[in-house]
Amino acid sequence: MYAGSHRLNGNGEMTGLQWIRENGQLTTPIAITNTHSVGAVHEGMIQHLQKERAAEGYFFALPVVAETYDGVLNDIFGNHVRPEHVHQAFEDLTDGPVPEGCVGGGTGMNSHEFKSGIGTSSRVVETSNGGRYTLGVLVQANHGRRARLQINGVPVGRLIGPDVIPSPYESLTSEAAGTGSIIVMIATDAPLLPSHASGWLSGARSASPVPAAPARPAAATCCWRSRPATPDCPRPR
Repeated sequence: MYAGSHRLNGNGEMTGLQWIRENGQLTTPIAITNTHSVGAVHEGMIQHLQKERAAEGYFFALPVVAETYDGVLNDIFGNHVRPEHVHQAFEDLTDGPVPEGCVGGGTGMNSHEFKSGIGTSSRVVETSNGGRYTLGVLVQANHGRRARLQINGVPVGRLIGPDVIPSPYESLTSEAAGTGSIIVMIATDAPLLPSHASGWLSGARSASPVPAAPARPAAATCCWRSRPATPDCPRPR
């Protein structure tokens, strides 16, 4: 499926992004874990894909594995996440609601100095031509100073100080509250071209109908600089 990525700031690792940037498509599942387990999960993903796609013969896999640091609450140097846990995660896949909270990669997360984890949200949005599509967001949050937390304008972080709920950073000297990263995954069932996606997802409404997915990659992903431009594959700007 079509895919893209954006980095706001920070040092969060996500493997496989170079292929997404080059090809404009997602060709494997996405896994999320902690910082030091990226390698083990990457290995487990390749093992699973090899087994799942054995009948295809030759293929290559560049799995997408994302991480956030959970060393404040987890024994991160213990290497407790292994490839077999990836296999189990695939075995446990079902349709329906996504598990949220203190699960999977979200187990050791903390945000604004409170326990956090994985959360989701979704909206049904309408296009100008009457189309209805679902926009879903999954977040693995691990960031923020408590004093900056506001909910519906209420300064919750300042009202619930460390005298009420202790901060997980109080006993640490090498970590500072507010450091960390956030993984945000956005997906939609709308048949959008990559060039239309950013404007539509930001709330822009086009007067023209939402285009169907093309049979070939968009021009920006099918051209090489050394290849002469053609009407079907113009040179990207």
